[in-house]
Amino acid sequence: MRYLLVYMFFISSFLYSQKKESTDSISYYTNQANSNIRENKYKNALCFTQKAITYCDKNGKIEAQAIQTYNLGKIYYDLNKYSDASENFTESITLFESLPHNTAQSANSYYYLSLSLVATKNYKAAEAALTKALTIYKELNIDTDDNLINLQKGIIYKANGNYNAASFCFNSVIAKPDSPTTLDIKAEALYQIGLIEEINARNNLALNYYNKALAINSKNKNLTQKSNILLALSSVYDRILDKSTAYSFLQQHLNLKQSLAISNNEKLGIDEYENFKEAQRLKKIQKSNLQDIEKEKNSKFSKLINILAIALISILSLLSLSLYKNNIIRNKSNLLLQEKNNELIIAKEKAEKASQARADFLSTVSHELRTPLNAINGITHLLLEENPKTSQLHYLSSLKFSGNYLTTFINEILEINKIESNKVEVENINFNLKHLLEGIQNSLIEVATKNNNNFTLVIDSNIPDNLMGDPTKLSQIFMNLMNNALKFTKNGNVTTITKLLSLQNENAILSFEIIDTGIGIHADKLETVFESFSQGSIEINRKYGGTGLGLTIVKKLINILGGQIKLESTIGKGSKFSFELQFKVNDHHLAIEEKIHIFNESILKDKRILVVEDNKINQMITTKMLENKGISCEVLDNGEDAIEAVKNKTYDLVLMDVHLPGINGTIATQSIREFDSHTPIIALTAISLNENRDMLLSFGMDDVITKPFAPEDFYSIIAQNFKNTSTSKSALE
Repeated sequence: MRYLLVYMFFISSFLYSQKKESTDSISYYTNQANSNIRENKYKNALCFTQKAITYCDKNGKIEAQAIQTYNLGKIYYDLNKYSDASENFTESITLFESLPHNTAQSANSYYYLSLSLVATKNYKAAEAALTKALTIYKELNIDTDDNLINLQKGIIYKANGNYNAASFCFNSVIAKPDSPTTLDIKAEALYQIGLIEEINARNNLALNYYNKALAINSKNKNLTQKSNILLALSSVYDRILDKSTAYSFLQQHLNLKQSLAISNNEKLGIDEYENFKEAQRLKKIQKSNLQDIEKEKNSKFSKLINILAIALISILSLLSLSLYKNNIIRNKSNLLLQEKNNELIIAKEKAEKASQARADFLSTVSHELRTPLNAINGITHLLLEENPKTSQLHYLSSLKFSGNYLTTFINEILEINKIESNKVEVENINFNLKHLLEGIQNSLIEVATKNNNNFTLVIDSNIPDNLMGDPTKLSQIFMNLMNNALKFTKNGNVTTITKLLSLQNENAILSFEIIDTGIGIHADKLETVFESFSQGSIEINRKYGGTGLGLTIVKKLINILGGQIKLESTIGKGSKFSFELQFKVNDHHLAIEEKIHIFNESILKDKRILVVEDNKINQMITTKMLENKGISCEVLDNGEDAIEAVKNKTYDLVLMDVHLPGINGTIATQSIREFDSHTPIIALTAISLNENRDMLLSFGMDDVITKPFAPEDFYSIIAQNFKNTSTSKSALE
């Protein structure tokens, strides 16, 4: 009987302790807080989290208290109470720093502190907090979400006025494939780039980015983000004086903002929230009073300690004397190290300036060479059209080949400069991979025939017809790789193989292989072959020609598109270049578009064109080429006269050089569009690092002809614009 009573007492004590543990423990309060968050009862979640913090404080659980304080800050952050969130994240960091080692949670506190500071526009402190978070993540070997980090960095760069660095960060986010987890981030990146374009007064580009952001936002349904985008759209339309549209977006923004405010108030309960904040303040005051009492007790004890300390001071003074000498030696060593460090910083700055100077120099040289090269190519074309003697034909053909070679070389230098200057924009448009590869194959048939090669294209039938990606950069990659394979192979085989590796959630991963049976590459050259101006050896360069820039461009473009090129090669047996890329599948049918080079010359007959060009040689060449097709020309050498001429006379088309004395061609075009929106205006430009087709079209130009131009492209583009103009007039009639 006695043992039974003892057993029952033990069981009852155990159950009592278990019950107490379940209702007064960190895990209990945490579970209750999480449960209330899932039910949108945030006021209860705040209370249970605060109880967990109090429990940790009473029981001396510093790390757990730091985690719960972080959780409290996270709740405030999710409710857009960023000042309260910053306060709790800072307090959490203080607790974590009292621990002997960094933890993943301490890094998270710094990261969310950075987000909260950005929301309150304290960007300098936000940058410091983000840097500290990344340092701890790296120290603990914790993988981070590059998209989130790049978005955060971009926002900070933008706030500090570093728009190039910000755009690079945002574009790296946008370039990543779409997925449910990246939609919210990509929409925010597009919105942020739109803000940059709006700051730079590029309103059309800003609208483009805002609309893309709004389209993605409709999928993730982030209402706060949508409210910001609507306000930005209203601002741009107000700038371009479309008041009606601006007011419409502003009204949508205000309605959504009011709805969000009501929703947050309902989640939190304003009265309960204020009562909770007041209770927190009283607890802090009470804790402070207790600390003051404790300090008073400690003060009395400190007096006793001070008496003992005085006795120790004399002993420490003797030790300090010996340490003083050691300190002098250490200071000298530190000074020497500081000097060396300063020298390294100066050397680094010089290297960066040299790199920038190199890029500027190459860009300037390639740009300036285009105009005289256009003259060489143009005069060569005119001479070839005038039935030259048989003895002259060989020289003119050689001159044409040399001009084309220089054009390719200059274009490749400009392409590398754009990539290294982070000025390459990745497109994400609908295209048909099979048609793209077949078009490239057809353009290289002549090279294959010249070297007696079998040129084969193998495309997996399971690959979807319509993909989303950047067909222009993909074409550059395949043109370089296929052309190289055909050039370095004679009496052999060149095969391009495309396979579908996986197709999930409308995301297709494809592998590409370009295999040849050519001369091969030495094993010790497999890495350096991707470096600029490298072709393996001087002998290969002399025998086969080429600039040595093609593979450099290929590697950089594949990296930009999210892949990595691999190379396998054996001397005398051939080479294989391979890489993998991911594409989004598009269900919409893609209309097949082909570049038109063949045109009816009757379209050009009796047309009247205004040529605006300041270079006398280019005036002569352009005029002669046009007159050979039955076109009458009027030539002007500046933008001011061009504006007056279009205002007072009627022309079928205007060829506008971009770089003119006085006002340039873009400003002249913009002025013409104020009173004439129908006459086609085509840009003539030796395009530079800071120019691109979209930028020129944004000023009102209809098309772009790049110097030096191929005659067939020159005539084709002009004919196409005449055709478009005729179609537009017919539609109006």
